[in-house]
Amino acid sequence: MSRFLLHERRLSKEGYALIAGVDEAGRGPLAGPVVAGAVILSCGRFKERIDDSKKLSSIQRMRAFGEIISKCRVGVGIVDHTTIDRINIYQATIRAMAIAIDNLGLLPDYVIVDGNVRVPAKCPVKCIIGGDRKSLSIAAASIVAKVTRDGMMLEYDKEYPQYGFARHKGYPTIFHKLAIRKNGPSPIHRFTYRPVKEICQLNHT
Repeated sequence: MSRFLLHERRLSKEGYALIAGVDEAGRGPLAGPVVAGAVILSCGRFKERIDDSKKLSSIQRMRAFGEIISKCRVGVGIVDHTTIDRINIYQATIRAMAIAIDNLGLLPDYVIVDGNVRVPAKCPVKCIIGGDRKSLSIAAASIVAKVTRDGMMLEYDKEYPQYGFARHKGYPTIFHKLAIRKNGPSPIHRFTYRPVKEICQLNHT
Protein backbone atom coordinates (compact mmCIF):
# COMPACT_ATOMS: atom_id res chain seq x y z
CA MET A 1 0.00 0.00 0.00
CA SER A 2 2.95 2.37 0.61
CA ARG A 3 3.55 3.10 -3.08
CA PHE A 4 -0.19 3.68 -3.48
CA LEU A 5 -0.14 6.40 -0.83
CA LEU A 6 2.86 8.34 -2.15
CA HIS A 7 0.81 11.21 -3.60
CA GLU A 8 -1.55 11.39 -0.64
CA ARG A 9 1.30 11.46 1.87
CA ARG A 10 3.19 14.11 -0.08
CA LEU A 11 0.13 16.35 -0.19
CA SER A 12 -0.59 15.68 3.48
CA LYS A 13 2.92 16.88 4.37
CA GLU A 14 2.17 20.07 2.42
CA GLY A 15 -0.81 20.69 4.69
CA TYR A 16 -3.70 19.28 2.65
CA ALA A 17 -5.98 17.19 4.85
CA LEU A 18 -8.93 16.25 2.62
CA ILE A 19 -7.51 14.75 -0.57
CA ALA A 20 -10.02 13.44 -3.09
CA GLY A 21 -9.07 10.90 -5.74
CA VAL A 22 -11.20 11.01 -8.89
CA ASP A 23 -11.59 8.57 -11.78
CA GLU A 24 -14.17 7.59 -14.37
CA ALA A 25 -15.63 4.54 -16.08
CA GLY A 26 -17.33 4.46 -19.44
CA ARG A 27 -15.49 6.69 -21.89
CA GLY A 28 -15.07 3.91 -24.46
CA PRO A 29 -18.44 2.12 -24.58
CA LEU A 30 -20.92 2.57 -27.40
CA ALA A 31 -23.86 2.78 -25.00
CA GLY A 32 -24.82 3.97 -21.56
CA PRO A 33 -23.50 6.71 -19.29
CA VAL A 34 -20.06 7.85 -18.25
CA VAL A 35 -19.70 7.58 -14.47
CA ALA A 36 -17.14 9.22 -12.19
CA GLY A 37 -16.20 8.40 -8.64
CA ALA A 38 -14.58 10.66 -6.05
CA VAL A 39 -13.14 9.23 -2.84
CA ILE A 40 -11.59 10.82 0.24
CA LEU A 41 -9.79 8.18 2.26
CA SER A 42 -10.43 8.00 5.98
CA CYS A 43 -7.62 5.48 6.35
CA GLY A 44 -4.97 3.82 4.24
CA ARG A 45 -5.74 0.26 5.30
CA PHE A 46 -8.22 -2.06 3.64
CA LYS A 47 -8.91 -5.75 4.04
CA GLU A 48 -9.89 -6.04 0.40
CA ARG A 49 -7.56 -5.39 -2.51
CA ILE A 50 -7.78 -1.79 -3.72
CA ASP A 51 -6.27 -1.39 -7.17
CA ASP A 52 -7.00 -0.17 -10.67
CA SER A 53 -10.52 -1.51 -11.23
CA LYS A 54 -9.47 -3.11 -14.53
CA LYS A 55 -7.05 -5.37 -12.64
CA LEU A 56 -9.76 -6.76 -10.36
CA SER A 57 -12.39 -9.41 -10.99
CA SER A 58 -16.03 -8.44 -10.63
CA ILE A 59 -16.17 -10.22 -7.25
CA GLN A 60 -13.04 -8.41 -6.04
CA ARG A 61 -14.48 -5.09 -7.18
CA MET A 62 -17.77 -5.68 -5.37
CA ARG A 63 -16.01 -6.59 -2.13
CA ALA A 64 -13.69 -3.60 -2.42
CA PHE A 65 -16.64 -1.34 -3.25
CA GLY A 66 -18.44 -2.37 -0.08
CA GLU A 67 -15.41 -1.61 2.07
CA ILE A 68 -14.76 1.72 0.35
CA ILE A 69 -18.37 2.81 0.86
CA SER A 70 -18.23 1.86 4.54
CA LYS A 71 -14.86 3.47 5.30
CA CYS A 72 -14.54 6.50 3.02
CA ARG A 73 -16.36 9.60 1.92
CA VAL A 74 -17.64 8.88 -1.60
CA GLY A 75 -19.23 10.94 -4.36
CA VAL A 76 -20.60 9.71 -7.70
CA GLY A 77 -21.30 11.66 -10.88
CA ILE A 78 -23.32 10.31 -13.82
CA VAL A 79 -23.73 11.83 -17.28
CA ASP A 80 -26.08 10.03 -19.65
CA HIS A 81 -25.70 8.99 -23.28
CA THR A 82 -27.84 11.87 -24.56
CA THR A 83 -25.56 14.43 -22.98
CA ILE A 84 -22.48 12.57 -24.24
CA ASP A 85 -23.84 12.87 -27.79
CA ARG A 86 -24.59 16.56 -27.26
CA ILE A 87 -21.36 17.80 -25.67
CA ASN A 88 -18.85 14.98 -26.53
CA ILE A 89 -17.32 12.39 -24.23
CA TYR A 90 -14.44 14.55 -22.99
CA GLN A 91 -16.74 17.32 -21.79
CA ALA A 92 -19.15 14.73 -20.39
CA THR A 93 -16.30 13.15 -18.42
CA ILE A 94 -15.34 16.54 -16.98
CA ARG A 95 -18.97 17.11 -16.00
CA ALA A 96 -19.29 13.67 -14.36
CA MET A 97 -16.10 14.25 -12.36
CA ALA A 98 -17.25 17.70 -11.23
CA ILE A 99 -20.58 16.22 -10.11
CA ALA A 100 -18.78 13.44 -8.23
CA ILE A 101 -16.65 16.01 -6.38
CA ASP A 102 -19.75 18.06 -5.53
CA ASN A 103 -21.49 14.92 -4.28
CA LEU A 104 -18.78 14.28 -1.70
CA GLY A 105 -20.79 16.62 0.50
CA LEU A 106 -17.78 18.70 1.49
CA LEU A 107 -15.08 20.66 -0.30
CA PRO A 108 -11.78 18.78 -0.60
CA ASP A 109 -8.53 20.59 0.09
CA TYR A 110 -6.97 19.01 -2.99
CA VAL A 111 -8.14 16.83 -5.89
CA ILE A 112 -6.03 14.30 -7.77
CA VAL A 113 -7.46 13.02 -11.04
CA ASP A 114 -6.57 10.01 -13.14
CA GLY A 115 -5.34 10.89 -16.63
CA ASN A 116 -5.23 14.32 -18.15
CA VAL A 117 -8.77 15.58 -17.56
CA ARG A 118 -8.82 19.21 -16.43
CA VAL A 119 -11.63 19.23 -13.90
CA PRO A 120 -12.87 22.59 -12.58
CA ALA A 121 -12.89 22.67 -8.78
CA LYS A 122 -12.79 25.19 -5.95
CA CYS A 123 -9.46 23.77 -4.80
CA PRO A 124 -6.14 22.78 -6.40
CA VAL A 125 -6.32 19.94 -8.91
CA LYS A 126 -3.51 17.70 -10.13
CA CYS A 127 -3.73 15.24 -13.04
CA ILE A 128 -1.79 11.99 -12.69
CA ILE A 129 -1.28 9.83 -15.77
CA GLY A 130 -1.95 6.23 -14.74
CA GLY A 131 -3.23 7.52 -11.42
CA ASP A 132 -5.38 4.45 -10.78
CA ARG A 133 -2.12 2.47 -10.54
CA LYS A 134 -0.28 5.07 -8.45
CA SER A 135 -2.77 6.47 -5.95
CA LEU A 136 -4.94 4.60 -3.47
CA SER A 137 -7.68 7.23 -3.50
CA ILE A 138 -7.81 7.27 -7.32
CA ALA A 139 -7.84 3.45 -7.40
CA ALA A 140 -10.74 3.50 -4.94
CA ALA A 141 -12.53 6.05 -7.13
CA SER A 142 -12.01 3.83 -10.18
CA ILE A 143 -13.69 0.95 -8.33
CA VAL A 144 -16.63 3.12 -7.28
CA ALA A 145 -17.10 4.36 -10.84
CA LYS A 146 -16.79 0.91 -12.41
CA VAL A 147 -19.11 -0.89 -9.97
CA THR A 148 -21.72 1.87 -10.21
CA ARG A 149 -21.68 1.89 -14.00
CA ASP A 150 -21.70 -1.91 -14.30
CA GLY A 151 -24.76 -2.00 -12.05
CA MET A 152 -26.52 0.46 -14.33
CA MET A 153 -25.67 -1.59 -17.41
CA LEU A 154 -27.04 -4.75 -15.75
CA GLU A 155 -30.34 -2.90 -15.30
CA TYR A 156 -30.27 -1.77 -18.92
CA ASP A 157 -29.71 -5.40 -19.93
CA LYS A 158 -33.09 -6.26 -18.42
CA GLU A 159 -34.70 -3.54 -20.51
CA TYR A 160 -32.81 -4.28 -23.73
CA PRO A 161 -31.73 -7.95 -23.44
CA GLN A 162 -31.01 -8.36 -27.15
CA TYR A 163 -27.80 -6.29 -26.89
CA GLY A 164 -26.04 -8.30 -24.18
CA PHE A 165 -25.19 -5.33 -21.96
CA ALA A 166 -24.68 -7.68 -19.00
CA ARG A 167 -21.82 -9.32 -20.90
CA HIS A 168 -19.89 -6.37 -22.31
CA LYS A 169 -21.31 -3.35 -20.42
CA GLY A 170 -21.64 -1.43 -23.67
CA TYR A 171 -18.07 -1.82 -24.88
CA PRO A 172 -17.50 -2.40 -28.61
CA THR A 173 -17.16 -6.19 -28.68
CA ILE A 174 -17.91 -8.17 -31.84
CA PHE A 175 -21.09 -9.52 -30.22
CA HIS A 176 -22.23 -6.00 -29.38
CA LYS A 177 -21.59 -4.66 -32.88
CA LEU A 178 -23.44 -7.60 -34.42
CA ALA A 179 -26.37 -6.99 -32.06
CA ILE A 180 -26.56 -3.35 -33.16
CA ARG A 181 -26.36 -4.44 -36.80
CA LYS A 182 -29.19 -6.93 -36.28
CA ASN A 183 -31.49 -4.87 -34.03
CA GLY A 184 -30.48 -1.31 -34.76
CA PRO A 185 -29.26 0.94 -31.93
CA SER A 186 -31.13 1.03 -28.64
CA PRO A 187 -32.31 4.27 -27.01
CA ILE A 188 -29.19 4.27 -24.80
CA HIS A 189 -26.63 3.99 -27.59
CA ARG A 190 -24.26 6.87 -28.33
CA PHE A 191 -25.25 7.88 -31.83
CA THR A 192 -22.22 10.14 -32.36
CA TYR A 193 -19.76 7.26 -31.82
CA ARG A 194 -18.33 6.07 -35.13
CA PRO A 195 -19.20 2.34 -34.87
CA VAL A 196 -22.85 3.15 -34.06
CA LYS A 197 -23.00 5.81 -36.74
CA GLU A 198 -21.46 3.49 -39.35
CA ILE A 199 -23.85 0.64 -38.51
CA CYS A 200 -26.80 3.00 -38.77
CA GLN A 201 -25.60 4.14 -42.19
CA LEU A 202 -25.14 0.54 -43.35
CA ASN A 203 -28.66 -0.36 -42.19
CA HIS A 204 -30.06 2.47 -44.28
CA THR A 205 -28.26 1.54 -47.51
